[in-house]
Amino acid sequence: MRWLIALLLMLVSTGPAFADSARPPARLSDTQLPDPKQEAEAQKLMLELRCLVCQGQSIADSNAEMAGDMRALVRRQISEGSSPQQVRDWLIARYGDYVTYDPPLSAATLPLWITPIAFIVIGLWLARASFKRRKRF
Repeated sequence: MRWLIALLLMLVSTGPAFADSARPPARLSDTQLPDPKQEAEAQKLMLELRCLVCQGQSIADSNAEMAGDMRALVRRQISEGSSPQQVRDWLIARYGDYVTYDPPLSAATLPLWITPIAFIVIGLWLARASFKRRKRF
């Protein structure tokens, strides 16, 4: 029984080693565009897009293979004349609102926008109640 548990632990621990493939990175993933204006647009957009693998990093900061593919896609589409907004809209249509750090206001993302405001209002209400209680004593 112990050898089975040890085998399972070894198999689970080797998973991250096989997360990325051995294929070379996409052509434009780490290569800047020749036009500085287009590269600046691409860089700005890449900072606004979330890596779907890392989930805590932008595609500009992530070393994940998928982030490299997304960087190459952004650069390629911008070099072909697409605006950053068109590229962003295309990625949102393909991967959903989660791909962007600034999701648009919709029925699905309404809780993301309302929750912080609700927490602030609740915190102010609790602080006010606490200060009123202190004045009485």
